[in-house]
Amino acid sequence: MAGKKKSVKKTVKNKSIKKKSVKKKAAVEKKHYDVAVIGAGPAGYVAAIRCAQLGLDTVCIDEWQNHEGESSLGGTCLNVGCIPSKALLESSHLYAQAHNELAQHGIGVTDVTLDLAVMMQRKNKVVADLTSGIDSLFRANGVKVIYGRAHIMDMHEIEVSERGTLQQLARVTADNIIIATGSSPVRLEQAPLHDGYIIDSAGALEMEEVPERLGIIGAGAIGLELGSVWSRLGSDVVLFEAMKDFLPIADARIANLVKRSLTAQGMDIRLNARMVSAEVLDGQVHVVYEDTNGQHEEILDKLIVAVGRKPNSDRVFGEELGIEHDERRFILVDDKCRTSVPHIYAIGDVVRGPMLAHKGSEEGIMVAEHIAGNKHAQVNYDLIPSVIYTHPEVAWAGKTEQECMKHGIEIKGGTFPIAASGRARAMGNIEGQVKIICDVETDEVVGVHIFSSHASELIASAVLMMEMQATSEDIAMTMFAHPTLSESIHEAALAVSKRAIHIKN
Repeated sequence: MAGKKKSVKKTVKNKSIKKKSVKKKAAVEKKHYDVAVIGAGPAGYVAAIRCAQLGLDTVCIDEWQNHEGESSLGGTCLNVGCIPSKALLESSHLYAQAHNELAQHGIGVTDVTLDLAVMMQRKNKVVADLTSGIDSLFRANGVKVIYGRAHIMDMHEIEVSERGTLQQLARVTADNIIIATGSSPVRLEQAPLHDGYIIDSAGALEMEEVPERLGIIGAGAIGLELGSVWSRLGSDVVLFEAMKDFLPIADARIANLVKRSLTAQGMDIRLNARMVSAEVLDGQVHVVYEDTNGQHEEILDKLIVAVGRKPNSDRVFGEELGIEHDERRFILVDDKCRTSVPHIYAIGDVVRGPMLAHKGSEEGIMVAEHIAGNKHAQVNYDLIPSVIYTHPEVAWAGKTEQECMKHGIEIKGGTFPIAASGRARAMGNIEGQVKIICDVETDEVVGVHIFSSHASELIASAVLMMEMQATSEDIAMTMFAHPTLSESIHEAALAVSKRAIHIKN
């Protein structure tokens, strides 16, 4: 029986190789395209699909390989980032709910057990379904695919080689080239990756057992989400953050609420804690870090390095091409994502701005429209929604209160506690707050900050309001369904003018 399974697996793998070789052959036969997109992450695959929809003959070149060494579209986001982490966040939240929250609903659950292998299998299936879905979308829209590593030879020519061997697979030319090669985790000299003990964010999504004591370097979005997953599953989580402030990119009041909540959930968040060294001794990770009180030591079972990401631009082109970049290898572009070389664009994580999938996707659409002749296409960089998928979730768009103070913008604001929401009470999720910031003179909403269950969904309506240049009065005069969490946005808008209904003003 075991031999039969092995034979089936081998057959499937051979079919996959045969399928890819056919694609490579087709790509070599037709060497010139209107557009060549390098990278099939959220920026690249969206750009390629939109280019094809606009009638442009498009090829997408991608080098990503999964753990089995097979080509897999979707980049970091779908393979080892946004999607698998959200799958584990959902599973771990349900596990924690079964343990701690169902009893209050009158639901008795006994012998709640964790099968981490099954949880990981579900996560892998979600990833496989979505990555194969991109392949289907490419076929439906007529986007050609070449699997391999791309290197731009000149402003219109690309050489594609096999990853690992660097054997040349194809040479294609294109009228326009879009660089969308994404980013990779930043490494720390003080904590080099080591045999499954010191790992990066991708490794943190593949652990085969729940570590008893888990350390995470970095308390940004990635660190907090990974900490949430493993804390819910039973790990004693310690986060080491070098900065003295917690979540400085978020609104200060909201950030304080988040820190208080996560601490209550059991996460040990240590600020102003700079890593000195980390080494593996006798199957454990020995960490030395430094704060205002001197040096300290910790012994951990695993250590995750989540200190940020760097652009994947070092192998895509040579200096002789003349594409300008900064000292951190971010490619320099204008407001239309054009590089310093005509007809070569760069989008997503390899350029300025937050490293967010939706930001890269919108840049991809803008560039596709621009290439097709729509010179008015643009991205509003002032209204990029940010989300951290803890529980409750954190989401915001527009300016923070501290940013307004820094730029001399006189503001007024309104807040509404989620605990006063009837729907939140019914759900049993009463933590959090909605905060709306408005310009004093015009009453226009300049920032919305939400800490609540489903904040990732609620922020979309706030972005739409700000895109339409809504005032707090506009929102106050809009009818919201009852009972819903979205009513909290309505009440916060009413609170701006001291007339909220369900709280004291």
